Amino acid sequence: MTVAERLTELGITLPEPVRPVANYVRHVQTGNLLFISGTGPTKAAPTGKVGTDLTVEQGYDVAREVGLQIIATVQDALGDLDRVARVVKVLGMVNCAPDFRDQPKVINGCSDLMVEVFGDAGRHTRSAVGFVALPDQIAVEIEATFEVR
Repeated sequence: MTVAERLTELGITLPEPVRPVANYVRHVQTGNLLFISGTGPTKAAPTGKVGTDLTVEQGYDVAREVGLQIIATVQDALGDLDRVARVVKVLGMVNCAPDFRDQPKVINGCSDLMVEVFGDAGRHTRSAVGFVALPDQIAVEIEATFEVR
């Protein structure tokens, strides 16, 4: 089954990939690695600190939406998601209060999506860390690295 077929089976439609809002590029491929810049949710997503303004479940949903944006960027970069050999690394940043401890539960929104879409190749190394603030008070920002064929 192709990744496109799996997306259809899951009922997932990829969003339009976001474009840079400053002096950087959304993706860089070097050798067989594709690096995706830090990615946030759309403006429609709830903002604020997870654990204060948003629940862990809402944060999970935002992280999943960010994962969809990342996959859309990979599609834009490669032209074919079947070129993804493996999701290598996910770095999840959660806007949260200093005493919040459930960053991994939030970033699972992205990690679970990667496994749903790419199967075993979606299993990755990961960091899930808390930040005192993120741009525009977004709840989650994620960057990712992919191995490509």
